[in-house]
Amino acid sequence: MFADRAKIYVRSGKGGDGHVSFRHEKFVAAGGPDGGDGGRGGDVIFVVDEGLNTLIDFRHIRKYKAQDGEPGGKKNCRGKDGKDIVIKVPPGTVIKEAETGKVIMDMSGENRRFVILKGGRGGSGNQHYATSTMQAPMYAQPGRPAKELELMLELKVIADVGLVGLPNVGKSTLLSRVSNAKPKIANYHFTTLNPNLGVVDLDGTKGFVMADIPGLIEGASEGVGLGHEFLRHIERTKVIIHIVDAAGTEGRDPIEDIYTINRELEAYNPDIAKRPQVIAANKIDAVYDGDGNPVEAIKAEFEPRGIAVYPISAVSGQGVRELLYHVNEMLEGLGKEMTVFEPEYFPETAVNQDAEEPYTVEYDREEDEYVVEGPGVEKMLGYTNLDSEKGFRFFQNYLKSSGILKELEALGIEDGDTVRLYGHSFEYYK
Repeated sequence: MFADRAKIYVRSGKGGDGHVSFRHEKFVAAGGPDGGDGGRGGDVIFVVDEGLNTLIDFRHIRKYKAQDGEPGGKKNCRGKDGKDIVIKVPPGTVIKEAETGKVIMDMSGENRRFVILKGGRGGSGNQHYATSTMQAPMYAQPGRPAKELELMLELKVIADVGLVGLPNVGKSTLLSRVSNAKPKIANYHFTTLNPNLGVVDLDGTKGFVMADIPGLIEGASEGVGLGHEFLRHIERTKVIIHIVDAAGTEGRDPIEDIYTINRELEAYNPDIAKRPQVIAANKIDAVYDGDGNPVEAIKAEFEPRGIAVYPISAVSGQGVRELLYHVNEMLEGLGKEMTVFEPEYFPETAVNQDAEEPYTVEYDREEDEYVVEGPGVEKMLGYTNLDSEKGFRFFQNYLKSSGILKELEALGIEDGDTVRLYGHSFEYYK
């Protein structure tokens, strides 16, 4: 069974508590404190496993917990760190915060390993609190608490080209003909319930990956049938091959079929509807003379809109070669960059993970700039796309929630002043 969504619970390890103890040695009248530090709690880490292609394992195991750090001991013994928990997912898995549905990380492209929750820091033993006036401290620092999240994992198929169309128009037949994929094919609606991937090899080209997206029906964008489950798999595709039954073997109008599917794409995600399309007018071997040429009618309707129409027969292979080379040319013109979804939800700030990480906010009189530095700031800059409006907005939210904006205002910052953060400069506006 194919599984493309799963809801799970993850928890990092709690930091071990610091220890309270004192030296008790022969001939040492008043031994000092020797309580050891607690161990660090384990992290929750996601890694990509190329050998996986479904989320089926998460249907059986829904809770994932890293190990707690051990408490410190006497004689300055430090507690053992808790073991990390490594969660393996297939490439293309999007990790979302379950309640809001916001993207935390897209495990695609170069995103192969991601620490989603850090374990709690171990507490300091009483040895750290001895002073000239308090030589026998009876207290130690407790370990930092564990962090937890409810996550929704979604697998979005990674393919260059997506095949869309109403049920039973020949998508699986085409994929099986042009690639190494072996989808199950039968003559009834919703035959294909799972996306099938195939590699298309073309002489003189690098080829491309094609996905047979299961048949859509009207209302799919509203969740009718299995609409949402199917539609999410075309979110990464660069080019859409829209397959239509040109012969109208089931009594449908092929032109209206094309408009029906495009309306569903537009309703689900307008960005997908804007992707380059090519129409494959399939089943031309079943077209009978008498009522005009349906392929010419499709061309007259859509080619003026800039959408090429290729008559094909997925069964016999007629016209398929020409279609594939045209699609390959389209892909070459679009570049090789993969669609990777930007983070929208940052556990570091949302679950107060880096609340204790230090930062400094200072005014540089010589440069007339406000300078912000700190490990949490640097980390956030490292994986936030500041060139996008969404990424910049979430970075602003981080500055606000961490208290940095409040400190800037306390220093007297005004609209139009410059803020510098690790090589990035911004104008401040309240």
